[in-house]
Amino acid sequence: MADTIIEAPIAVTTLRNHVAGAWREVEATETLTDRDPATGEVLAEVPLSGAADVAAAAAAAKAAQREWREVPPQVRARHVMKLREVLDAHRDELAALVTRDMGKTTDDAAGEVGRGIESVEAAIAIPHLLKGQNLEGIARGVDVELVRQPVGVVGAITPFNFPAMIPLWFLPFAVACGNAFVLKPSEQDPLTSVRIFELIAEQEIFPPGVVNLVHGAHDAVNALIDCEDVDAISFVGSAKTARHVASRAAERGKRAQALGGAKNAMVAMPDADPEVLAAGVTSSAFGAAGQRCLAGSLLVLVGDEAEQERSLQAVVEASRALVVGAGGEAATDVCPLVSAAARERVAGEIDRAIAEGAEAVLDGREAESGPGGAALGPTILDNVAADAPAAREELFGPVLTVLRAPDLDAAIAEVNTSRYGNASVIFTTSGGAARAYRRGVEAGMVGVNIGVAAPIAWFPFSGWKDSIDGDLHANGTDAVDFYTRKKVLTSRW
Repeated sequence: MADTIIEAPIAVTTLRNHVAGAWREVEATETLTDRDPATGEVLAEVPLSGAADVAAAAAAAKAAQREWREVPPQVRARHVMKLREVLDAHRDELAALVTRDMGKTTDDAAGEVGRGIESVEAAIAIPHLLKGQNLEGIARGVDVELVRQPVGVVGAITPFNFPAMIPLWFLPFAVACGNAFVLKPSEQDPLTSVRIFELIAEQEIFPPGVVNLVHGAHDAVNALIDCEDVDAISFVGSAKTARHVASRAAERGKRAQALGGAKNAMVAMPDADPEVLAAGVTSSAFGAAGQRCLAGSLLVLVGDEAEQERSLQAVVEASRALVVGAGGEAATDVCPLVSAAARERVAGEIDRAIAEGAEAVLDGREAESGPGGAALGPTILDNVAADAPAAREELFGPVLTVLRAPDLDAAIAEVNTSRYGNASVIFTTSGGAARAYRRGVEAGMVGVNIGVAAPIAWFPFSGWKDSIDGDLHANGTDAVDFYTRKKVLTSRW
């Protein structure tokens, strides 16, 4: 009789924080399990840092910042250049981590990493971006100049849906401006951030303590905001949490840029090119399984009934052809959601909409949920009341809600009733319609015949209304304004 072979259990790593240039065990003992959303495989245990862990990282950052701010801007820029070269050399590895940990398709993950590297490239221009202003002779013998100085220690809280790009929105600009940095990545998929910090440490890109990493959930978020050694907070997440972060930071006298949720509308004019419309709407609504803050989740059909139906059918046919599967499979168009719990939540929202009278002209609940239980197919909901949750609130899944308007003015009015104002796009072949939409829509990022109106890093990510709490956005010159304080000097000699 053959001996029974007992396989040893695979050891699962418990992640560590990165503080003052070294990896440290977390004092807190509670963890969350990080799983591959496509397979359900356990990837890591994520420790939930408490106030003591956060304070240690912030103290290290504060100590390092005193010397880092004295480093000349052009030398800081060279450190950022080195970061760019290291990230570029490992871009395929980082993209593969995004796919494995968050679930995105290979192409989508590669695009995200590329966008993150673009932010690093933009921050390399910091010697130019930090230049101040001066006015000579404002009175006899009196001159005035404005200079920019670092804020101090920046705490960044980033979401699961862009685990590579959004940390790289904040880190390079913050440190290039002379600040030190503490990152709290999403506890749902932190492995990309961990690898970025491993590369920073291996290549000795920054002095110890200039950049730090802490794992955790809501307790770590609150501790980072409350910590006396932290001077500014950069955040991306839901609208509810953004309001909490901004309010709590304001109560403690700290500046915050808190980018929140969205309900981005796409307007389909009767003259839109059907192929451009179908490709733009489907990529926007269902790319990354709808888990983007710029995802188009509302489609406003303009025209008479026949014109509206023609546009709708072009979108439905293209959506029906999309392949649902694991992000690492080449044929996949729609990846799983970040977790089985996320899939259950979004499916529940579809149930709710149908119970309230909506019609699922395409029902993604019919798709197999996959080994990880997180897959959900593209869903298109028609006959939705304009004030229904499916038309007003962010569902953050592969769900497209359809509304109708007789003309462009009515469509703009409908779009502008939203409390959100992140992005909005129009599909049309009319220059007049495009100009009227660009001028009239209440959104900070507007696209014409483009499904996802994401600006490159040299421009701010400029949401309006409840899509941001704060006045300064991520990237572009807004980042420099946020990560520096202006000092005005008046001199008589």
